[in-house]
Amino acid sequence: MATAMSCGVSSVFLLFYVFTSCLGLFSGGETFKRQVSVELNPGLTVTPPGGDLLHVRAVGDNDTLHFLFCSQGAPTLLLVHTNSSSSTVKVDWPLFLARNTSGSLRVEPESSILYSTAVVFSRLLEYDDVNDTADPTSDPFPPYELQNFTWSRLNLSGPVALLCGAASNFTNGSLCLQLSVFQSEGRGELWPRLIHTANSSQMGVWLDGMLPRANRSRFLLELQAVSGAYPLSRVEVHRSIDDEYTPSIFKVSQWVSSVNGSSDVLGFVQWKPVAYRQSNPALEDATPCRHSDPRPQSSEKTAASSGLIRAFYSEPDTFALNVSFGLAGEPFYNSTQFLSWTVLVGVGSPPVDSFSPLVVAIMAVGLGTPVVFLLLGGLWVCIRKRAADSTTAYEPIN
Repeated sequence: MATAMSCGVSSVFLLFYVFTSCLGLFSGGETFKRQVSVELNPGLTVTPPGGDLLHVRAVGDNDTLHFLFCSQGAPTLLLVHTNSSSSTVKVDWPLFLARNTSGSLRVEPESSILYSTAVVFSRLLEYDDVNDTADPTSDPFPPYELQNFTWSRLNLSGPVALLCGAASNFTNGSLCLQLSVFQSEGRGELWPRLIHTANSSQMGVWLDGMLPRANRSRFLLELQAVSGAYPLSRVEVHRSIDDEYTPSIFKVSQWVSSVNGSSDVLGFVQWKPVAYRQSNPALEDATPCRHSDPRPQSSEKTAASSGLIRAFYSEPDTFALNVSFGLAGEPFYNSTQFLSWTVLVGVGSPPVDSFSPLVVAIMAVGLGTPVVFLLLGGLWVCIRKRAADSTTAYEPIN
């Protein structure tokens, strides 16, 4: 019996070793990488008035992603995908700064453009949730138009850019946006730890230290998605059974663009429905967030608020939605005076979360151990039965 148990334990460890070794082989392959370069205010030798223009160029084997982040007006992230590894960005700075005509920013050759989309961070909305219902239509304050904020110069650290600003009536605090562009697949270090690929960028948004206009204030952020032929027109919500990387969150929301309603996604904005009330949050600092349905907007009004939209698009389609932070019964913004939210912007299909190799190995061992013991138990019973039969077998007397 001791020998059988020893064999069982050895089999369990052998099973664990085999699974982890196989997972190591599967996860050890080369992932797709892009060569990333960064240029601030491309083609300009002086600091432009009114805000900066950042160009991050991510070159693949036979394509290029151009990420353009601009603080001329409302902060805007433009993503252009081309089928050429040598496509470039050209800026006519006098026209660009005038902000009254399209075509002052071009991606050349124009025939190489496969897809483009832009996200405008247009307004910050605040309301007094007197009855703690988390109903944004109750007692709203005049919105903060982000095009009217005073924005800092972009603070660069490799392919990471930080932009902070404040409204003229802010008595304290700021609203910050941090853009990160990636060479390859990975995952954010801080919650919600979104998975990213070389085809996506990440934007972190946080409100820090701003004094609310009421003790029970809650906030919403308005996003406007601008595209050429195929706008971001619908939000899909996907569910998962795994919350390994974002504890207690089992959903992911994806604002997507597709060709004539097909399942093929051209571009996306992806987030998990959670925000955090601390810069280094614990689980209790998480607060749920919700989104409204995308609605068509005036493209002319959007272009007037964003220098980058005016410069690149001539006749775009625009949709907008609000992301609201906090539910009824949740602490109000005033409890910490901090709120952060993270979103991905990319091309192609959105990244999909999967179980980590460690979780898969644990599941395999957990499910495999009973099977191993059942097999060993059955084998032991058979051996004992055969041994008993051999000792009691009839032997003739000569």
